[in-house]
Formats: sequence, structure tokens, C-alpha cells
Amino acid sequence: MDLQIRRATPDEAEALTALAHAAKRHWDYSEEWINHWEADLTITPDFIADNEVFVATIDDEIAGCCALVLSEKLTELEHMWIDPKHMRKGVGRALFEHTKRRAEELGSNTLELSADPNAESFYERMGAKRIGEVPADVLGQSRVLPRMRMELSNKRGISPTVREGS
Repeated sequence: MDLQIRRATPDEAEALTALAHAAKRHWDYSEEWINHWEADLTITPDFIADNEVFVATIDDEIAGCCALVLSEKLTELEHMWIDPKHMRKGVGRALFEHTKRRAEELGSNTLELSADPNAESFYERMGAKRIGEVPADVLGQSRVLPRMRMELSNKRGISPTVREGS
């Protein structure tokens, strides 16, 4: 298995959106819910251009993706999706570790995320801890997402809002 991680390109938005849908369907959510989440599962060319989006490939086929989204106050992991046929093969771990290292290189002290309840144990194994819950009701049904945080070793020793050339 030749696993590579690289930056996504905007022309891959459609493929990454299809991957997000496939990964979400893996958890047996209803099509009604999948349709409700259409906007949340869509990865646009602009999102890829504006954020650090990574893809994991196996033999040149996209096996997973995730995004590192930085704001003034927060470094967040978003759109972590693994192709169901590549789940439990180390793709998620490799993507998470790559993204964590990148966040550290950028000077972030923490990495936060809102996890699908089915993925909470994965993020716990990666070292993230639950810090709260995010309401995520779907079509009148009560639901919450675990809010998680991981402490990072800030290799640059600076605030994430202070960037070189700023």
C-alpha cells in the first residue's frame, strides 16, 4: 500500500464531496439526513483554495481527506472523511498526524474539532479530549456532536495569529 498525503486542488472538490457523502453513509444515516446535510458535506473549490485541505491517496486513488481551518482564535480540523473501503487501514491516523504536525508548524497551541458521534473514539485514540457538546438537531430530532480539543506542541513558540510576514 503506497499511502501519500498531499494538498488538495480546487478541481478535486467534486470528488472530495462524493467522498464525504460515502463516508457519512457508512454510518447508516438515513437518506433524509444525508440530504439535510448536503451543504455541510459539500467541499467547494473556494474552500480548498482558502484552507489547507489534504488528501490521502493510495496508489493514486483518493482514500481520505481533511482540512485545517485557521482563524484568529482557533485552529480547527474539518472535513475528515475516509473512503469506507479504506477505513481501519491507518489512513485516518496518517491524515490526522499530518494535519496535527502542520498545525504545530503554523504555531497553533491547540487543535479543535466537532466529531460525528461515531468518530469520537477515533479522535480519543489520537489524543483529543471532549471539551463539550455542539447541538446538531436534525429534522426535529435532538442530536449533539462531541466538541474535542487536542493540545499541541507549538514548535515555533508563537501565537497562531502571528505569522511570518504579517
